Amino acid sequence: METNDCYKTLAKPTKEILFKEKKSKFFSSAYPIVSEDEVKPIIESLRKKHRTANHICFAWQLGVCDVLYRANDDGEPNNSAGMPIYGQIKSFGITNVLVVVARIFGGTKLGVGGLISAYRTAAQLALEEALIVERRVKVLLEIKFDYPVMDKVMRVIKNHNLEIVSQKLEMDCILTLSVPKSKSQKVKKIFNHIHSISIHEKEG
Repeated sequence: METNDCYKTLAKPTKEILFKEKKSKFFSSAYPIVSEDEVKPIIESLRKKHRTANHICFAWQLGVCDVLYRANDDGEPNNSAGMPIYGQIKSFGITNVLVVVARIFGGTKLGVGGLISAYRTAAQLALEEALIVERRVKVLLEIKFDYPVMDKVMRVIKNHNLEIVSQKLEMDCILTLSVPKSKSQKVKKIFNHIHSISIHEKEG
């Protein structure tokens, strides 16, 4: 059975949006990410940009089948910032994304309900600015084979419109192919029927 290997994410970072609520300023922006390692540098760059910000709250989500997410209130009352931001990520049906809202306090307390509403609205405005694109979950297949079967291998690659990510053609041949996840089992079977090929899946 073929799995649905399409997902929605951002094509590029959004421009920063300013939302005001009772003199507090909320600067929101959204970024496409592929790993958690990308989050910290983005947050640190925003802390430098908004030196007067009292709180820089964010939420991110990664993955399609096995979803990871995190929501951070950065000192705001528990669940009043990060989770409302994360709620908008879920509402827009996107993944591999980070949404950040920097708040500069304007002197008037908003209360927990006001904060939830403000952070939710700020996140929504950022995502409404975003260019959302559909992508496919892909796996990397590494195939090793001898020169005599090169023609057969290249024919499979052409017939199934597979993308060659890297190639090493020395004593024997090693190709790394990017294959839609839903096609990967079928492609493996085809290659396994060609004599003198070894194939294994790599981490994407």
